[in-house]
Amino acid sequence: MSRFAAAVSEHPVTATAVGEVAGEVLERLGGEPPDLALVFVTEAHAGALEDAATAVRAILSPGVLLGCAAVAVVGPGVEVEEQPGVSLWAGQVGAVAPFVEGTPPPFEPVALLLLADPFTFDAETFLGEVGVPVYGGMASAARGPGGNRLVLDERVTTAGAVGAWLGPGVRVRSLVSQGCRPIGSPYVVTRAERNVIYELGGAPPMQRLRSMATEENLQAINRGLHIGVVVDERKAEFGPGDFLVRNVLGADPENGAVAVGDLVEVGRTVQFHVRDADSADEELRRLLAGEDASAALLFTCNGRGRRLFGEPDHDAGVLADALDSPPVAGFFCAGELGPIGGRNALHGFTASIALFD
Repeated sequence: MSRFAAAVSEHPVTATAVGEVAGEVLERLGGEPPDLALVFVTEAHAGALEDAATAVRAILSPGVLLGCAAVAVVGPGVEVEEQPGVSLWAGQVGAVAPFVEGTPPPFEPVALLLLADPFTFDAETFLGEVGVPVYGGMASAARGPGGNRLVLDERVTTAGAVGAWLGPGVRVRSLVSQGCRPIGSPYVVTRAERNVIYELGGAPPMQRLRSMATEENLQAINRGLHIGVVVDERKAEFGPGDFLVRNVLGADPENGAVAVGDLVEVGRTVQFHVRDADSADEELRRLLAGEDASAALLFTCNGRGRRLFGEPDHDAGVLADALDSPPVAGFFCAGELGPIGGRNALHGFTASIALFD
């Protein structure tokens, strides 16, 4: 009997897929009801999420059940992309209580697991207000409001957020692995207005960018350009993992300004970043080296997977190799949640991992 269990099914019929994963998890738990269970389904099963949740509750009797629909799901060593998939994770973690907006938890929490709809939930504001580490991701099964589906116990919703408070004694920690690498040098923002940067170190951002457009960098820049905002300005030097990475939304060829997917204040240190599969692989392996965990939840960006690495099962496979194949589940997110530099953040292109001891 184990404290944690996870299973994944690629069967196209929801009832059969849920039966497969719930039966396997129940057997591995030795019939003991888990404190917490999470179920993730791909778009093919999204319409039957109520039925899936009802079946999981009936079979496992979890203290709290969370779940959502996503573009792809993660299981032990496996990432199910572009085909039906159901992933289930359950564990005897300790004190757990459902997250209800506006209602305080019944104990002093150590962390919060959160699944949210990116179109209706203001994650940035919420993360700035909550006082404990937040792990999780934004549902990714829809391209507009009303299309995502979230589950908390017996309730399924298409908006807002669902979650679980983790209480005293729950042993959980996180790793956030970036999917980008810095290029060029860091610069202080010397002129900006809201999300538009006009000057970096006294020069237009596009002028700075042109100076670092080597042949190798130019190919990566054309695949996707980002800005990394330094998290801890007290550091003397900055490297991978020291930045909160945001998309570059566009540039003005006349004045060389760039628009960024976040507010950027004058005086902040930033550095251009590009998406890079090799750097993403290296950092994930580096962060997991020497780690040990009984189970994990993996919230990986929907821009990773085959699209970034050119092969299946990358993040789930690295996690399995590094931690000796623990029970793992998760999904491909439209934004990942995880602490960095001592504060909660909404990320892009990352693999955010919650490790349970």
